[in-house]
Amino acid sequence: MAVVGGVLIVLAFFALIAIGTSVRVLREYERGVIFRLGRLIAQKGPGLILLIPFIDRIVSVDLRTVTLNIPPQEVITRDNVPASVNAVAYFRVIDPRKAIVEVENYLVATSQISQTALRSVLGKAEFDQLLSERERLNEELQGIIDESTEPWGVKVSAVEIKDVEIPEQMQRAIARQAEAERERRAKIINSEGEFQAAQKLTDAADIISTNPASLQLRYLQTLLEIGSTNNTTVVFPLPMDIIEPFLGRADHQAGGSRAKAPTPPRPPAPPEPTVPPVPPTDLPPSRS
Repeated sequence: MAVVGGVLIVLAFFALIAIGTSVRVLREYERGVIFRLGRLIAQKGPGLILLIPFIDRIVSVDLRTVTLNIPPQEVITRDNVPASVNAVAYFRVIDPRKAIVEVENYLVATSQISQTALRSVLGKAEFDQLLSERERLNEELQGIIDESTEPWGVKVSAVEIKDVEIPEQMQRAIARQAEAERERRAKIINSEGEFQAAQKLTDAADIISTNPASLQLRYLQTLLEIGSTNNTTVVFPLPMDIIEPFLGRADHQAGGSRAKAPTPPRPPAPPEPTVPPVPPTDLPPSRS
């Protein structure tokens, strides 16, 4: 009886082990790929999964999105600028069968193809494109990696370039370029402001020229603005329109006075000198 009891205990122990190995519970985000004697037979889950002990083997696959950090890659752009670029890729398994059967380790394979694509794509782009056209490069990387991982049942949803590191000398050159660009924009904006101000002044001068009284009102307003502060000296602008009538009247009076003044008599001309006549001299006749 003791021997039979021992055998029953051993059988119960092995039965518990068999039940433990034949029952699996998969979560909602997990799927199980079942192999029977090495042959793929089904994909099950989630929930309770029953297996044949010592015959069936199950491999669970996580269907959640995986965040893959791509290590920094040393690349040289098309315009010969060295840079160190790292990125992050988001992917998920959409076909657990292919992810287990078609590739040995889909995580490692996806990481390696992401690094290769990152070096290849950034090596064809210029440095300015790497900084300004990052969205286009991200889409191109996502397309290349997704096309390569599609036979493995892996779907790449997004690839983002995180950081771009360049040498210190190149950073100083970029800073000088940005400073020059800012100065150029400031000069253009200043010149545009001067042009608009000149145009507005021209329009204002045209409006004021239609009515001289508006110019007088403008001068008075300027005087009021100057006198509003606590100044001891007030500069009063005197328009030339007010002075011109007085200048014209003064010139007219000066011209009339010159016309009425008597002209002084001319001095008589000096008499011409008279030469006295030479008296005739009696000369003796010459002898021949």
